Amino acid sequence: MQESYLTYLNGPDVDALNMTDAEILAAVEESLRAQGLGQTRIEPRVHLVPEDSAKGHFNVLRGYIQPLHVAGVKIVGDYVDNYKQNLPSEMAIMNLFDPETGMVKAVLDATSITDMRTGAVTALGAKYMARKNSRVLGHIGSRGTSYWNVRLLDSLFDFEEIRVHSRRPESREAFGRRLSEDLGKPVRVVDDWQSCVEGADIVVEATRLPAPCPMLKTEWIKKGAFVVPYGTMSAVELSLTDIMDKIVVDDWGQCRKGLPYGSLRPHVEADKLTEENLHAELGQIVAGLRPGRESDDETILFWHRGLSTNDIALGWAMLEKAGRLGLGQKLRYR
Repeated sequence: MQESYLTYLNGPDVDALNMTDAEILAAVEESLRAQGLGQTRIEPRVHLVPEDSAKGHFNVLRGYIQPLHVAGVKIVGDYVDNYKQNLPSEMAIMNLFDPETGMVKAVLDATSITDMRTGAVTALGAKYMARKNSRVLGHIGSRGTSYWNVRLLDSLFDFEEIRVHSRRPESREAFGRRLSEDLGKPVRVVDDWQSCVEGADIVVEATRLPAPCPMLKTEWIKKGAFVVPYGTMSAVELSLTDIMDKIVVDDWGQCRKGLPYGSLRPHVEADKLTEENLHAELGQIVAGLRPGRESDDETILFWHRGLSTNDIALGWAMLEKAGRLGLGQKLRYR
């Protein structure tokens, strides 16, 4: 039998790639365009809950991107109390495969990929659906994906004011310092949800609530805002969807009735968000099949669940860059 090898990119390899904001956004945008054009296969995510669901669970994401000719599977743990052990709340690994033979091409530490692609989807949603003159960002949450939300959003909008808040003071203060240093501008750390959200042009809710609780009040959202709630547990009021001119998701198959978790899960179960009143999937907008923002006074909500194809496209971009830079290890498979 012919020898075969795979490429292994560990955490330090991924860090050494030093992916630029533009590279991250381009890879994820390519995957969204392919999705909009019907050139992807996205299987419903499945969950593994080993013990008490309050401790955490595993998400298993599977997909295929025709233009890149690659399939992939990512497994990511989501454990809210990992900070107590100085671990990220989300850690992941991803396999990339040849879709014709099933041969494994690569294994990657996907922890950073998860964070980066989530931030990229948030930012790309804003690219197409936020007002072009958005100047104030209000961000709730400071977990790993939060950094990339703010960083990639700011790369597109160059905000005049960035407000951040999270439950633990030490976490939000450290988050604000890191952002201020990396972005080269002041970041305002606030003590409560209202001060963070009220009047902001773009609002992102990326909380780590242990159970659903309507912390984000609809009355704080200004007309014309772009709102992105994507916490695992719902942190918004049922009335939030009532003020929206458009509601967009990344993939309706990941949002439909009967699935666990997600910021708008109560809205779906209560028929406040249905396939019929959904404006579009983001991929349809990126591909030019549906309009994004059409006027400055539209208030728009974007709910993204996280797609395998976004992970796969970014992982593929990393694999190609690693090849150019001579990073990673070749491991014998057979």
